[in-house]
Amino acid sequence: MKIYVIGIGLIGGSMVLDLKDTLQGVEIIGVDSNKTHLDQALQIGIIDRIGSLETITEADRVILSIPVKESMQLLPELLDQLNADALLWDVGSTKEQLCKLLASHPKRNQFLAAHPIAGTEFSGPQAAHKGLFQGKPQILCESNKTRPDLLLWAKQTFRQMGMYLRFMEAEAHDKHMAYVSHLSHISSFMLGKTVLEKEEDENNIFDLAGSGFESTVRLAKSSPAMWTPIFEQNKDNVVETLDAYIQNLEHFKSLLVKDDYSALFQEMKNTNQLTSILNGISKK
Repeated sequence: MKIYVIGIGLIGGSMVLDLKDTLQGVEIIGVDSNKTHLDQALQIGIIDRIGSLETITEADRVILSIPVKESMQLLPELLDQLNADALLWDVGSTKEQLCKLLASHPKRNQFLAAHPIAGTEFSGPQAAHKGLFQGKPQILCESNKTRPDLLLWAKQTFRQMGMYLRFMEAEAHDKHMAYVSHLSHISSFMLGKTVLEKEEDENNIFDLAGSGFESTVRLAKSSPAMWTPIFEQNKDNVVETLDAYIQNLEHFKSLLVKDDYSALFQEMKNTNQLTSILNGISKK
């Protein structure tokens, strides 16, 4: 089986490393606009050889792991070139616009809109590692539009890689991701920006920043090249989410201004229920 991975970073690279362990007799072919990434991926054994978009017809499976805006441009062309039994899936963080774009494509049933909920703040092929998806959810959107035999293969393979499956409509996916993922990244970026503006002395940041700051601002190290298109694609949901977040920040500020620490305590206590929710997720 020939598996093409287009975009060899953290997600694409980690996925093919797991597929090598999961499937017998696979050959991994890499395609990336960054030649350094290709050379690194070849050197450290993520891919077996370098390919090109022009040879995609030989692929049995294709993983598209590039920024979502580029996916919108490239996906229809890739589907045009797929052989009759190939499956293509993407791993992007937004789905609604992508699914609408492909709704009437003659090979729509050879596409699977997938989103593995896994990752780190690092990027590039050297960030890829085995086991990234173990115990993590794989969201499948509009899976009923994927050809049954190809969908069955995908579900079995993802489960063998250690993922559990969640099925969602594309619109619902984007709305939920705005709250639980996209807002987290915005908060992290803006916390980092605020500290950089207020703490001009870098030594103060280094010496005084505790684990709380480090963990909260971790996502601010994420790639702007990846996240700007995500915010663009999911603009309406992100703006709605930001409105709610800003309202909560303003409310928190008002309680401080009024010295209403009882209410402040209750606000934080009510939010502590996240602990049990997140503990439940970690046990899945």
